[in-house]
Amino acid sequence: MSQRGFDLTQLRTFVAVAESGSVSAGAERVFLSQSSVSEQLKKLEERACQPLFVRSKQGVSTTSAGERLLDHARRIIAMSEAAFDDLQGRSLDGELRIAITDYYRPHDIARILKTFSEQHPRLKLHVTVQPSTVIDSGADDRASFDIGLSARLVTSQTRARGGAAASTVVRREKLLWMSAADTAARAAAPFQLVVLPSTCQLQRFVVKLLDEHKVPYVVSHSASGVAGLQLALKAGLGISCLNESSAGNGVVACPANTGLPTLPAVEFHLLPGRPGESELVSNARTALTRLFA
Repeated sequence: MSQRGFDLTQLRTFVAVAESGSVSAGAERVFLSQSSVSEQLKKLEERACQPLFVRSKQGVSTTSAGERLLDHARRIIAMSEAAFDDLQGRSLDGELRIAITDYYRPHDIARILKTFSEQHPRLKLHVTVQPSTVIDSGADDRASFDIGLSARLVTSQTRARGGAAASTVVRREKLLWMSAADTAARAAAPFQLVVLPSTCQLQRFVVKLLDEHKVPYVVSHSASGVAGLQLALKAGLGISCLNESSAGNGVVACPANTGLPTLPAVEFHLLPGRPGESELVSNARTALTRLFA
C-alpha cells in the first residue's frame, strides 16, 4: 500500500516560504540553502500532485491548493510541537495574560496566537492590545499582564544605552512613510499628516522629526489606534509612518524623492521575566519567542 501523508520537514519549509513570500527569505527562516529549499518544495509539489506556488520576479504566492495546504500545515506543525512539549513535560496548563503592541504584525497576529493556542490546548489565553508605552510601564506590575511584547525605535540613543535591558528582540522592521496607493506619488509639502494620540512613542518621534527637519505639515486626521490609522491612509486622508508589516491593501510606501526625512528601524521585543515568576510563564515566554520571531 502506498504511503499517505506529508513530510513534516517539507511542510515546515513550505510554511516558511509561504509566510515570507520568497524562497530566499524562507531559506533564512529554516536555516537551509536556497537550493535545498527549492528541492524540498519540488518534492512537496510532486507529493501533492499539483503546484503549490506561483513564482514571479517579485517572489512567490500560494495557489488555491497551496493556500489550503498552508492551513493544514500550520495545524499539523502545531500539533507535532504540542505532542513533543507534552512528552517533555513542557505542556502549558493554566491561564496566561499577554499584552501586545498593535504595531506588531497586525495582519498575522491572530493566526500566530491561534497557532500558540493549538500548540497548548490546555492553556487559557487572555490577550490585550496596548500602546508600547503602557506595556513598558507595566513591566514590573504583575497585576497588568504576565508577558509583554513591546516596540522600540532603533536610534543612536537606544543603541548607546542598549535599549530595553534584558529584553528579547524577536523582530526588526523598517519604518516607512506610507499613504494610499493612488496618492503616494503625489505626496508633497505641506504634507497632510495622519497621527495617533501623543501617548504613542512612534507618533511623538515622527512629529519631532518633521519639526527638526523643518518639513511643513498639517495634521489632517487623528486615529485612536493602528487599525484606524490604516483605514485613514487607505482612504487617502494623508501620510503617516508605519512599520513594514503594518502596511495593508491599498497602502504603500511613499517615493524616496518626496522630501521626507529618513526613518530608523523598529524592534519588537519580549519584556524580561520578573523575579519569582511561575514556571508556566517562563515556559510560555520561551514558546512565544519561537513563534514571534
